[in-house]
Amino acid sequence: MVAQVQTNAIETDYLVVGAGAMGMAFIDTLITESDARVVVVDRAGQPGGHWTTAYPFVRLHQPSAYYGVNSRPLGNNTIDQVGWNKGLNELAPVGEICAYFDAVMQQQFLPTGRVQYFPMSEYLGDRRLRTLAGTEYDVTVNKRIVDATYLRAVVPSMRPAPFAVAAGIDCVAPNDLPKFPARDRYVIVGAGKTGMDVCLWLLRHDIDPDKLTWIMPRDSWLIDRATLQPGPKFIKRFRKGYSATLETIGKATSTDDLFDQLEAAGTLLRIDPSVRPRMYRCATVSHPELEQLRRIRDIVRMGHVKSVEPNEILLDYGSVPSSPSALFIDCTADGAPQKPAKPVFEGDHITLQAVRGCQQVFSAAFTAHVEFAYDDDAVKNELCTPIPHPDSDLDWMRLTHSDLSNFSRWLDDEELFDWLSSARLNLLADLLPPLADKPRVRQRVVSMFQKGLNTAIEQLEALRSETASAASQ
Repeated sequence: MVAQVQTNAIETDYLVVGAGAMGMAFIDTLITESDARVVVVDRAGQPGGHWTTAYPFVRLHQPSAYYGVNSRPLGNNTIDQVGWNKGLNELAPVGEICAYFDAVMQQQFLPTGRVQYFPMSEYLGDRRLRTLAGTEYDVTVNKRIVDATYLRAVVPSMRPAPFAVAAGIDCVAPNDLPKFPARDRYVIVGAGKTGMDVCLWLLRHDIDPDKLTWIMPRDSWLIDRATLQPGPKFIKRFRKGYSATLETIGKATSTDDLFDQLEAAGTLLRIDPSVRPRMYRCATVSHPELEQLRRIRDIVRMGHVKSVEPNEILLDYGSVPSSPSALFIDCTADGAPQKPAKPVFEGDHITLQAVRGCQQVFSAAFTAHVEFAYDDDAVKNELCTPIPHPDSDLDWMRLTHSDLSNFSRWLDDEELFDWLSSARLNLLADLLPPLADKPRVRQRVVSMFQKGLNTAIEQLEALRSETASAASQ
């Protein structure tokens, strides 16, 4: 006898699919700035998205002050006194982040009576969802369905290693690394944020850097975390650094000259000064972390791993010796997928995407604000022009051009200027002091910014055009 599926009917204004960081930031602004009702459905048992399955020693790469939801600070806005982030704003560990999102849901969202949360549940499409118990719901959505999963991050624990591993060889996700006893050789596969985290974790636990082999298909340009610090202590340096970046772009004579000048100005860093990076993924490091990473001498630059054999590692462009006793750590998952841009506002759907480069939670909160502050979808989409995540070094130019173009649009709108100046998640809030009662001062500030933005935008357009022309020849 086939069991009968119980179906219930519920009604809401917004159906949000995904309770990860972007979904939570969107909902927070939605219910703070409107009286909207929300149904949120998520596969995980608690909010937080990929953080709920991340490795236990992961921390934010950006200051806690810029992460989470707009209405609730993450952390205590303190300056680290010890460690390789000393002197900079605190970086929340994974446990704190998960507890934070759970508190936002339990202490802020649900008590409003306007949010219904369905964890451990599956969105079936066509406004239907199924709970763990098998109960199905037909959801009447009065306004929009919000896809908060389009930029879903993948961490290594969520899938097997993408290369063959011979029997008897230990290859683990970073989650399992703390469980293994010491080895004579550690092979870190992947050069992104996760790979750097694993290298730093091993070095922090006094593993000799000569015991590390780092498979690095591409070297990466990195952001100096000291240039992205919030608060009064850093405001002068932040403003000076932002202006210097605009000036550097405006004066660049070629793509190579641009990157040379950005490095000279301290905007971008690299691990090996002798190797030109061909990757950019918005990863940040402190100078002490960079010094630690430079201690690793056995770096393999022969492409991606194809297979791991008992005594050798086969790569795209050759092979290197290995040991059967080596511990391989797979750090190759794509935590910031480069998905094609699509309209954010489209009929009865909203697809959350980054509208500032690599600032996903800010982007989600901004999108929610735009949803209620404006009536026309064409205007909303113009303000929320998506910026796909970067991958290559040249993507720095594409991302920065889009960032500056979006920022320029926003500055022309008085209402958005005021919102941006007070938004906790806004990385550039310190550049925009609240000036609602001083329209002349605001206009002067906007004019000052627009001049620098326009010069940088035009020069980036020229450099990108030259680069594309040279590549086609």
